[in-house]
Amino acid sequence: MLAAVRRLLRRGLPVTLAAVDPVLLDLRGVIARTVDPADEASRATALDGTLRGLLARFPDTRYATAARALFGLPPATPGVNLTMRRELAAEQAGHEVHHFRKRIEPKLVTTLAAELLADADRFTRSPLIAPRLAPTAARQPVIADPFAWEVAEQEQQLSLLWSAIYAARAELLTVERLISLRADRTDVLRAAVTAAWRWAVARAEAISYTTAFAPDLSVDDLTALAGWTPPLTAAQTSRLTEAAAGGASRAQFVAHLHGETGLSNTWTEGFLTAPQTPTRQ
Repeated sequence: MLAAVRRLLRRGLPVTLAAVDPVLLDLRGVIARTVDPADEASRATALDGTLRGLLARFPDTRYATAARALFGLPPATPGVNLTMRRELAAEQAGHEVHHFRKRIEPKLVTTLAAELLADADRFTRSPLIAPRLAPTAARQPVIADPFAWEVAEQEQQLSLLWSAIYAARAELLTVERLISLRADRTDVLRAAVTAAWRWAVARAEAISYTTAFAPDLSVDDLTALAGWTPPLTAAQTSRLTEAAAGGASRAQFVAHLHGETGLSNTWTEGFLTAPQTPTRQ
């Protein structure tokens, strides 16, 4: 894995088939994000997106910008050779180039390789992967048959579930982005409430789907796919879910929770509490 990431570093991003080791294209996290797993170009595109996401969330905040520049992301520009990327990365890290190449660069490459493996492990341990959609030019009517109706209903419920999970993920990402931008507190709190609503809707859909079609699946595991949320008690989780049940709108959700100050504070303050700064290398 480490050798494969080093090879990728020579060309940098975007990922090209000519510069990528097949071991990276075979990672479970990459395959799960691929539109067409049988197509290497499609897997290369998925790997490129995966790497960009991991570099955007690079765990060492001191060297995060340097790591991105090293692999060809802003502040670097696409197509810049490794020597120039290394010089820019060293500048961003505040080190002399020779010291950076010998001491810091190997640690950044090792960290990214470890993040790729951790990403793959998350997909390997979870059987819950969103179904891929394929384009179709022809109408696909449901025939008048009980079995066909049941299959259509299950696909309908599954689509509602994944749309709710992705909607929750979008709002959770909005909260984190606003916090990172040091946005106005009012804007962050408004986004946090929207995220709570979307997360609760996703949990309600997960309960509905697992009850009807997949009792062996965990509701908590399904909703966890949306992303990190502040820790809640079982009673608080149940209260949020109840407020979002039945297709409640955001306004109805907020009205249902009127006066729930403790729950509101637990959710919003959980986002606003500063995370621990990763140890510097």
